[in-house]
Amino acid sequence: MPDLPPKIPADLTWERAAPPDATGPGPWIEIAFGEGDDPETPVYIRETSDPENVVTTNRRKWDAFVLGVQAGEFDHFVEGVQEAP
Repeated sequence: MPDLPPKIPADLTWERAAPPDATGPGPWIEIAFGEGDDPETPVYIRETSDPENVVTTNRRKWDAFVLGVQAGEFDHFVEGVQEAP
């Protein structure tokens, strides 16, 4: 039997990953953290254009991803990508 998706808490505080001077609806990525600092605490990710579609990971994996971004491990994904005017 497949795993059921986790229930998304209704009281999450979503943080938008957008430049401070950004205007308009995006689409932007938003992130919310579950309660607690346990490595298995859920982390929720969604896009503003489809807020009902939520991807869930955990704090341990999120922290590893952030460290990878800071270390430049994903820079090759944006090579040659032009910034929006």
